[in-house]
Amino acid sequence: MAITLLNPSGLPEIDVYRQVSIASGSKLVFIAGQVAWDAEGTTVGEGDLAAQVEQCYLNIGTALAEAGGSFDDVAKLTFYVVDWTPEQLPTLLEGISRAAAKLGITPVPPATLIGVAALDVPEHLVEIEATAVLD
Repeated sequence: MAITLLNPSGLPEIDVYRQVSIASGSKLVFIAGQVAWDAEGTTVGEGDLAAQVEQCYLNIGTALAEAGGSFDDVAKLTFYVVDWTPEQLPTLLEGISRAAAKLGITPVPPATLIGVAALDVPEHLVEIEATAVLD
């Protein structure tokens, strides 16, 4: 496996992700920000942040598989959430949890969450991009 995830002593231990990702592979995979579109380009979960996060993860999983990888190869995720407030965290985590159950994964790579004013279309509440490293 090309990715080792860890929480160094001296940094807070976060339940939902690891602070550090060490990549040793030779193939970098950059996945464009995924929104809550299904394969036909229809928005899934309009108005529902958890459903949209879930769909973003499923789309990332599809992209990773096409590149020959899986979530085990993800070095970093970046979340862009429209009108982010800390009160939305449980809903965001619910979407991650539902996606993790469907994908059979424990998604804990380092992550950054950025609040934004808007995304590509008004129906989209979240966009998630991924960087992976494959052997």
